Amino acid sequence: MEPRPLPRSAPDLSVTGPAEVAESQPLPTDMPLPSDPRVIFQGGLFLLAALAASYVAADIVLPIVLAFILKLLLHPAVRLMEKVRIPRIIAALLVILAFFGTIVGFAALLSGPAAGWAASLPRGIPRLQERLSFLKAPVDALRKFLHQAEGMTQVTDGATVAAKGPSLLETFFVGTQHFASGFFTMLLVLFFLLLSGDTFLRRLVEILPRFKDKRQIVDIAQQIESDISAYLTTITLMNLAVGLATGLMIWAFGLNDPILWGAIAFLFNYVPIIGPIICAGLLTLAGLISLDPLWLSFAPACLYFAIHLIEGQAVTPLLLAKRFTLNPVVVILALVFWFWMWGVPGAIISMPMLAIAKIICNRIRGLAAFGHFLSG
Repeated sequence: MEPRPLPRSAPDLSVTGPAEVAESQPLPTDMPLPSDPRVIFQGGLFLLAALAASYVAADIVLPIVLAFILKLLLHPAVRLMEKVRIPRIIAALLVILAFFGTIVGFAALLSGPAAGWAASLPRGIPRLQERLSFLKAPVDALRKFLHQAEGMTQVTDGATVAAKGPSLLETFFVGTQHFASGFFTMLLVLFFLLLSGDTFLRRLVEILPRFKDKRQIVDIAQQIESDISAYLTTITLMNLAVGLATGLMIWAFGLNDPILWGAIAFLFNYVPIIGPIICAGLLTLAGLISLDPLWLSFAPACLYFAIHLIEGQAVTPLLLAKRFTLNPVVVILALVFWFWMWGVPGAIISMPMLAIAKIICNRIRGLAAFGHFLSG
């Protein structure tokens, strides 16, 4: 009698190795990898050329990308106004004025408390030095080492050993300066994107030859707008919750200007990983200056970090799990890359751009393998 074959769902691990087991369990969807070396080579060259152009032309490309992402966020509001018989041009103007007016009013409201903290910081430096006196020895050693390293780059015997590069502060804010210089461009492009509505999508559908391609491009566009709008709205609401919880926590500790600290927590939470670290550092500095005893001065930063962990690791993933499941390693790499490319604005929009790339890859059969790689 011939032996009964094993079912495919339960391979014999004593005979087959990991590779054979993986082959015996096919993926749920067809995700073909490109096999033509010319296609891979040309695709890689195109990607490198696009990234190089984005870096060189950041003053133009960054405002356009920001305008496109803001259009995904604000377009549903324009559609809602159109349903109540408001002309599209007036609806676009009202939405833009409301959005940026809120930002300007928010900044004006916080300018006074921020100026007060900036003015009180020099008076708190002696107290800060006194409380951190236990760090004096390692800091002095680090300062001596940096001084010696800097001396190696100075002029020696009439010859310059190494050229002085840009400072860390200049590197950090270079993307922000590009964003400020292109603000008017972003505003202009955003207005015409909202005014045009789905014109570009309709024109693209008209020129595609097959009905299957027309339907696919419409599905991709609708899913991008729906998912990115839901993502940005959810993130904004979660950031508001983090800011409110941080403000209440600061008020409970008796620190000045809880609204300012809540706003700082709200804004910095838009930048993954880096933003919360900076906010925790600022809260540590404020606690060291204002709170006694020493252990209590670290409590605001620790509680803020706990709030951020609850929001970032439990609540937000639960709300977005059905729409976005991104590979955390890819998220870190995207954050680092776009921060290097465009500075702070690049770090803020790295997640929406990664989500858009995942949606497009998942909907196109030839790119489905890359979309699977981006999934969490």
